[in-house]
Amino acid sequence: MKTRRFPLAAFLALQGLVLAAFAAAWAVMPDASAKALVTELTGRAPATAVRVEREFPLAVAPLYDDPELVGDEELAAVLKRLRPTFPRQELKPNHVEHALRIWGVDATFADPAALSGAEMRDFLCDHARFLSSWSEQPVEPLLIERPLGIAVRWDRKPGGSVHHDHWLASLTEAGVRIDQPVFGPARRDSTVRDVLQEALRDFRLDEAEVEWSAMAFGLWLPPAKEWRDGEGRTVSFDSIAKRLMRGHGRYGVCTGTHRVYSLMLLVRLDDDHAILSPAVRDESLAHLARVRDLLVESQYDEGFWHANWSDGAAAKNAVLDDADHRRVIATGHHLEWLAIAPPELHPPRDVLHRAADWLIRETLAVPDQELRERYTFYSHVGNALALWRNTRPAEFWRKWEPAR
Repeated sequence: MKTRRFPLAAFLALQGLVLAAFAAAWAVMPDASAKALVTELTGRAPATAVRVEREFPLAVAPLYDDPELVGDEELAAVLKRLRPTFPRQELKPNHVEHALRIWGVDATFADPAALSGAEMRDFLCDHARFLSSWSEQPVEPLLIERPLGIAVRWDRKPGGSVHHDHWLASLTEAGVRIDQPVFGPARRDSTVRDVLQEALRDFRLDEAEVEWSAMAFGLWLPPAKEWRDGEGRTVSFDSIAKRLMRGHGRYGVCTGTHRVYSLMLLVRLDDDHAILSPAVRDESLAHLARVRDLLVESQYDEGFWHANWSDGAAAKNAVLDDADHRRVIATGHHLEWLAIAPPELHPPRDVLHRAADWLIRETLAVPDQELRERYTFYSHVGNALALWRNTRPAEFWRKWEPAR
């Protein structure tokens, strides 16, 4: 008796129908049923969603208005160079994230070449808009659909968000709503809340980059102080703060400076929301005071810090061939966290003035092409200087641009 063969094309078509049916069933499945299915398939219960009680994220307000550090004309000149005048084709998510972070979702510009805050937000939150920008070059999706949420592709491939949770932290600092729609490749019913919950499940204390996760969680979660990750382990703001302080100051992204900024942010949030224990708060303040002292010792006479700032006085004796943008990374980030730090964590005034003067000169002198390539670093300069004037770049620009 002859064996009857099932045609390959028919088999593949049948498999496609099965997958399509599964996807359709998943889309309408109640949340409880979806969780039960995940548990059955993976053998692990999914983490319980963390309650987020606010429609908009918290914001840490600047503490100073210091026209001696940066005048109106200087701030306007720097911000003019940092307008997001990116070509619409092959937009780099990392550049858009940095620009959106400092300008905000409500930013508008008279120059049609500049992307508005809404355009930048929609590029990051809508797969179709992302795909339109990358229509000439095939790339992987930026937004990744998972059974219970939306993840963001972070890698250095074309069209990727370079750092873990940088997408989420940038949109959060930009003032995005928790119910902002997020359109994935096939899913149209997700929001920023789903991205946040997926990030909470995905977070691990021992991963290489926790800086942006710390910021995003800190600005959304209070009054919650702890939660469980996707493995069922408890994570708290205390444990994140300790992770940010662990190891030598050179460790971490942006020559270790972003860990300092994120830690300062958590301390400021603790002022109003008590998210840290008294012991960890004291440890954090002592750590930040040590950073302050290192900055006094390691600043060059010209006003900048090198990438090896955390070596203190020894940094000035080291032979380095740092490119200017590496100095901008260190100096811009430090001036940024100092703008939200209380006065007792400040180095002497002359240290601050030299740093600001050097950053202004460097940002105004750098060639256009180099500034565009290194926009992510220079964006911190604009944000830091605006903070020192107790304003935000978009707020300042709205008042300045029509008058000029």
